[in-house]
Amino acid sequence: MPFILPGNVGSATAASGFNVDNSVRLDGASAYMTKEMDTPTDADKYTFSFWVKRSKLAAQQSIFRSTNGNAANDSHVTFQADDTLRFEEYGGSASVGKLQTDQKFRDTNAWYHIVLVYDSGNGTAGNRMRMYVNGTEVTSFGTDNNPSQNADSFFNKDGEVLSLGRTQYSGGGNYFSGYLAEVVMCDGQALAADSFGEFDEDSGIWKPIDVSGLTFGTNGFYLDFEASGNLGNDANGGTDFTESGLAATDQSLDTCTNNQCVLNGILLPNSQPATFSQGNTAIVQNGNWRSYAGTFGLTSGKWYFEADGSGTAGTVLYGIASLEAINLQDKTASNLNYTIGLNQPAYAYHGSSGGMYHSTSSSNAQGQGGGSWGAAFNSSNLISVYIDLDNNKLYTAKDNTMNVSGTGYDIEAGFTYFPVVVAYGVTTALNFGNGEFNGTAVSSAVADANGFGAFEYDPSRGGGSDFDGAAKDFLCINSKNLSTVNS
Repeated sequence: MPFILPGNVGSATAASGFNVDNSVRLDGASAYMTKEMDTPTDADKYTFSFWVKRSKLAAQQSIFRSTNGNAANDSHVTFQADDTLRFEEYGGSASVGKLQTDQKFRDTNAWYHIVLVYDSGNGTAGNRMRMYVNGTEVTSFGTDNNPSQNADSFFNKDGEVLSLGRTQYSGGGNYFSGYLAEVVMCDGQALAADSFGEFDEDSGIWKPIDVSGLTFGTNGFYLDFEASGNLGNDANGGTDFTESGLAATDQSLDTCTNNQCVLNGILLPNSQPATFSQGNTAIVQNGNWRSYAGTFGLTSGKWYFEADGSGTAGTVLYGIASLEAINLQDKTASNLNYTIGLNQPAYAYHGSSGGMYHSTSSSNAQGQGGGSWGAAFNSSNLISVYIDLDNNKLYTAKDNTMNVSGTGYDIEAGFTYFPVVVAYGVTTALNFGNGEFNGTAVSSAVADANGFGAFEYDPSRGGGSDFDGAAKDFLCINSKNLSTVNS
């Protein structure tokens, strides 16, 4: 399968070509959009295209579902509980045609591009329903039942209500949890994937192209999510979707051309894992210390993220952990059930003591660096974490006041480090540049030196000499910045 935009992009691909500025984040609980369909341009032909970054696995979740108000007409595009993808035209209480992959979509750290084609007038029976994933046509399915020739669509039908992000009938359900970008429907067109994307000539990564010049037809639409106050806006000029359970903070900067760090929804403790929400930027950890890593591994450069203080003082820590400490290669490793890694480099700023808890490759002290080290914090505070892997230093701030007068904490060199949160019985949220904490927007929306991210505080602190007496530019953890640092 071709590459998609992963958590760690190592080429300049992400910094060039067509840029997608925004996606929509759906919470998997109450957020969705609806639109009633009109008389179609062609009831036998349409194409869907969308980019998707999943947040939750192992649950049936609808991307699109249309219905006439009951289960008799239930055409849908759905991630199944086994993480396969189903595209089904269903009407008159019977299946018209269905494709269901044998491929599993289990990467919550990267963006997928899906193109679905319904073309029942096609003379070749096997081409009446088609699917493309990341620019390549899928030819192997667990279920491959094409419609009879000229069978009308129930998806693209006058009076049907098309729902984005949930099941439409019986009061709703199967809510989608994750991010969607560049959502397109072309009524009356049977288009291949190259109408929506292209392979980068240098990296081979599949990436989006400008779709504004396509022919969308009567029921077609283009959702680019660029209007935070009207996320259901049809950028093609058609009838907008009606939003429900969505706010301006659900407009996201995490996109298929600039993948942002979130908490890793796959790498979980082997018992009592947290409940993830807000596109994997917030967690609820009920009982027992557990550690959670970000999706981006960092080997060089200067990086920044923020976190709310959360919970009762002493029940949360924020910092970094090495690949070895969080043991990404073994999902069931007991390391994730400890506050800090075992005999591997990890460092985290502790709430009630203000200490820098740490372990190294030669010890498992899990103790405080230099006594209390910094200022204690609690749920009323906002924490800043500055990671300097060029000089092997970790800095933290409480409510924009640097700890220990801006003296960095020494960290071991030569390791790949991931952002980490360690929690006990708290709800906590991190801002990796998306401009909000658990649905509450930051007040200032400050970008980094490259113009990326929306933070409460300036990642470079206005160029002040706050980092061991020197001014330093710390960056939002995303694929474009990573490409620049690694180029």
